Amino acid sequence: MASSAVYKTYARTELAFETGEGVWLDGSDGRRYLDFGSGIAVSSLGHAHPHLVAAMKDMADKVWHTSNIFRIPEQERLADRLCAASFAERVFVTNSGTEAADAAIKTARRYHYANGAPERFRIVTVEGAFHGRTFAAIAAGGNPKYLEGFGPPLEGFDQVPFGDFEALKAAVGPATAAVMLEPIQGEGGIRPFPHDYLRAVRKLCDETGTLLILDEVQCGMGRTGKLFACEWSEVEPDIMMVAKGIGGGFPLGACLATAEVGDVMIPGTHGSTYGGNPLACAMGNAVLDVVLEPGFLEAVAGRGIVLKQALAGLVDSHPDVFETSRGEGLMQGLKCRVASGDVVAAARAEGLVTIAAGDNVVRLLPPLVVTDADIKEAVDRLDRAASSVEAQIQSGGAA
Repeated sequence: MASSAVYKTYARTELAFETGEGVWLDGSDGRRYLDFGSGIAVSSLGHAHPHLVAAMKDMADKVWHTSNIFRIPEQERLADRLCAASFAERVFVTNSGTEAADAAIKTARRYHYANGAPERFRIVTVEGAFHGRTFAAIAAGGNPKYLEGFGPPLEGFDQVPFGDFEALKAAVGPATAAVMLEPIQGEGGIRPFPHDYLRAVRKLCDETGTLLILDEVQCGMGRTGKLFACEWSEVEPDIMMVAKGIGGGFPLGACLATAEVGDVMIPGTHGSTYGGNPLACAMGNAVLDVVLEPGFLEAVAGRGIVLKQALAGLVDSHPDVFETSRGEGLMQGLKCRVASGDVVAAARAEGLVTIAAGDNVVRLLPPLVVTDADIKEAVDRLDRAASSVEAQIQSGGAA
């Protein structure tokens, strides 16, 4: 690995990308790669999308930043459009998903404080969750790997096993402010919650005066074929976090809330220097221009079915490598019988970019503009990668 002054917090490969178009990336090794990672679900419209490029060029000679001391028309437009397309009535714009998580946690706690119940500050979360890397977010996620070495975790989070509604119900008590979960766990291994489970959680929250926070940082913004994954369950939260695909590659996130909940965040309770600046919000609005076009999300859902069916066939063809496939829309995962990192490496050797996840899963997160032909090409490359892994197993090599 080449020497660099950058923090050594990532296990990087030597490969770099500087240019790309659509679902393709041009590697520093002179090869072209089919991108089924999208920068971990960030490059929602692929690379160098004409509308995003035009929006960026249009902003080049305009004001990029003023701070939230002043009105920001692009931010107001983005917030209004997100509300019009969702349950929400209030939006706090951030730079990232982890900042959106912090805003959501603070909003939930502040809501109960403002309503005369300051003792309600605890938040129930689910094992396998990933809500970001800030101190609050790693405490919410509860993964020992991310908590190690940073002293006592932030107090106030109660974790329950994935999919165990009775355990979640038992964890909700007089001190509970909110339940927070991802409709589909991303980092946790593309694990969707059953629709009935999400509906039961919503009902429980209604009965106990508990807020429901949904983390749609990875599964939102059209990734599943709906603007937000919770729409498949017909469940509406009180607070939602979005990020990643909302900026199409530009750093952007948001915390969405109902008016009743969001209005407890009065001047001085929260803030962000960069959050919601004109440049970032212009990119967010450009993404919405495309994603909210009539028929776009329906097409994503259709291509998701094509990918899901192709992956099921791949599992059947390579039972020694893959155990099962799972996911929704263009958020799919392959649970492996071998080390998922070996499959990711073999796929990259075939010119296909994928992402490893928890539970020994390989994530497939192509840009939402992927075509059926692109999906076939990706699955063909995965097929060759799996055959390569099988050959290593048969020869007694590491796999």
